[in-house]
Amino acid sequence: MPQDARSRSRRRAPARRRRGPRVLLIAAALAVCALGGGWWLWAGPGPATKELSVAVPEGATLSRAAGQLEKAGAIHSRPLFLAFAKLLGEDGTIRAGEYRIAPGTSARQILEMLQQGKTRQRLVTVPEGMPSVLVAEALLKAPGLTGEVETPVEGSVLPDSYAYVRDEPRAAVLARMQKAMTAYLAKAWAERDKGLAMTTPREAIILASIVEKETGKPAERTTVAAVYANRLKAGMPLQADPTIIYPITKGKPLGRRILQSELRARNGYNTYTMRGLPEGPIANPGRASIDAVLHPADSKALYFVADGTGGHVFAETYQQHQANVAKWYALRRARGEM
Repeated sequence: MPQDARSRSRRRAPARRRRGPRVLLIAAALAVCALGGGWWLWAGPGPATKELSVAVPEGATLSRAAGQLEKAGAIHSRPLFLAFAKLLGEDGTIRAGEYRIAPGTSARQILEMLQQGKTRQRLVTVPEGMPSVLVAEALLKAPGLTGEVETPVEGSVLPDSYAYVRDEPRAAVLARMQKAMTAYLAKAWAERDKGLAMTTPREAIILASIVEKETGKPAERTTVAAVYANRLKAGMPLQADPTIIYPITKGKPLGRRILQSELRARNGYNTYTMRGLPEGPIANPGRASIDAVLHPADSKALYFVADGTGGHVFAETYQQHQANVAKWYALRRARGEM
């Protein structure tokens, strides 16, 4: 090699050696950027632009759940999700259920939800006094439930709000409602007062359903229960208007005044044309009405009539009752209702 060429070669060599540290710096910078980007994908806003619902089945692993989350669009990357979970020392234990993923929920927040079991709560509500035909309708309308359901036996469902998960059978939810009533009635019956007019838990449910439909004021439930208990003991007809309506609508609102022909109808429910309790409940009574008939007020009242405020005025004698009825009619005439 000519001398000039060798000199140029020796002068260029140091330049190649100096590129080593620069490459390391660039590599380190890229690593930092990658880590920072990964952390942003982990802790920053998630990709969901609308509310999502993801169901994690029983026995599912974190890896399987991550796949479902990625498919639903709740996380950016399944491998990244699992990598950060492992990096942070998470043990992979998650709870089954349906999860509501709000828009922008981060992967880190989603993992916390899975581990803490913050599942979405779906509820179907049975208000006090709802008849069974409407209970069946509520179950059929509840979103996310599956399968058919028949109208339950009247008085077999305990009014309450019941949680369920997506794809749960309607029959399973109904079974929980009925199990709750069986359990509550057994406990309440065991703690009942002595000397009641009812002799069986079924009779208690029948009377409680009438009390439930007769008053919307909690404070007077026990007095209404006492009136009916006193009438049963005296052998008097209960004369409860809701028992006239039940055979006509199965508990749904009548939407009009009771007809004279309906008042005189003879069937297993009309307590104007029969003595004693009707043949079955006329609604699903709530806890308060069940408690009221098992612990009625200490009252000798045999009559009650509306007082114009949503409640009732009570009387021990027929003469007192007639005076109260006259006042009620006068109030209705003043209101233009008669």
